[in-house]
Amino acid sequence: MKTATIVGAGLAGSLWAVYLAKAGYNVTIFERRSDIRLAEIQAGKSINLALSHRGWEALRAVGVDHHVNELAIPMTGRIMHSATGELTAQPYGQEGQAIYSVSRGGLNAKMMDVAEKEFGATINYNMQCTGGNLEEGIVYLTNKLTGEHSEHQSDLVFGCDGAYSALRYKAFQKLDRFNYSQEFVEDGYKEFLIPANADGSYKLDKNALHIWPRGRFMLIALANEDGSFTCTLFMPFEGDENAFDKINTKAEIEAFFETRFPDFYEMCPNVVEQWGTHPLSSLAIMRCYPWTSGKAALMGDAAHATVPFYGQGMNASLEDCHTMGKLMEEHDHDWEAIFKAYQADRKPNGDAVQELSKHNYLVMRDFVADPQFLLQKKFENRIQELYPEKYIALYSMVSFSSIPYAEAWKKGQEQDVYMKDLMQQHDIESLMKEGKVDDLIHRIFKDKLVSN
Repeated sequence: MKTATIVGAGLAGSLWAVYLAKAGYNVTIFERRSDIRLAEIQAGKSINLALSHRGWEALRAVGVDHHVNELAIPMTGRIMHSATGELTAQPYGQEGQAIYSVSRGGLNAKMMDVAEKEFGATINYNMQCTGGNLEEGIVYLTNKLTGEHSEHQSDLVFGCDGAYSALRYKAFQKLDRFNYSQEFVEDGYKEFLIPANADGSYKLDKNALHIWPRGRFMLIALANEDGSFTCTLFMPFEGDENAFDKINTKAEIEAFFETRFPDFYEMCPNVVEQWGTHPLSSLAIMRCYPWTSGKAALMGDAAHATVPFYGQGMNASLEDCHTMGKLMEEHDHDWEAIFKAYQADRKPNGDAVQELSKHNYLVMRDFVADPQFLLQKKFENRIQELYPEKYIALYSMVSFSSIPYAEAWKKGQEQDVYMKDLMQQHDIESLMKEGKVDDLIHRIFKDKLVSN
């Protein structure tokens, strides 16, 4: 039986273990942390995840999607909260389409269970990767509890150990002509928890992503299974009127939330305590290439870590597994051919999802509060409803299809220019109020062969 080593038991590592085990490989995982299933998972440093089409497709391909269904809460759209408490709703896609809020810790624990108990993968905890011989398939390890050093050799090695990948840093980055860059964005984040009501019910609509857009900063909230919401404040570290370095005392914290997010402040009475106990964390984009060398490959965040503003970091990582799994079958386990095809396919898409993520931060913190932007999205959605075979909005391409990220990003930029041009040519708002916008859409799109 062929053997495979996976560094990292996170979401990509756990799912890729399932793919390999189903294909007949003996899989060993080395994880630097202790078993997260033995610890109580709380809000603090783990932004809730949004599972969408690509992630579900990767789970379905190996028949494990049913394990995740019970953890996933559908979100059919965004609800924006103004500074004075008004709510504005915007659907994500067409009727019946949704993305799903899932707890990172809960999903990770479930996938580890599946990899171990159903597919026979072995997970070794507290094992820090300290290097590797990529040509020989060797991983060097240190037991964090005992200090003992060891090495593990296998036919294949996969670095699935996240944005700060030890295998990438200790082995890939030692290679000649290996390109690597790390770009921190100016903003950091803190997490908070809105508790459930006394009867266990939700304080907000659980089937929506809640956004408090405030221009240069924003707060978001995603529902949890227990009636609570995990909330994340994104804001500059410094250099702005509203920045983390300007909020330090109890009075400053209370004044900030009471004036900027009054409805949130009412729902989160212990926000001051949470501010002090939950860490301030940074956000970075990691780019590198090549993603493969010898018997080893990088997958997920280890290859293309991004910022969380499109909700696609996890989905892109799971899609790596799906793509590699299809290539494994297509090339009949010829790993030289698989690795070559994998990085040629996924590198442009990794770059694109990073660009999409940066762009969507502007959308979420600025544009969703802009009436003109909301009007354009409403117009786009109506075009897509009437002519779905000819026009797919960018968000739908990314979240509700398998269109490659690079293609979606390029097409989305072109469509945005086209839509803005249409909005300038026609008074869309008046046409909508008069019930005549469908007539315009039919005139434009009826005889078109493809979308612009």
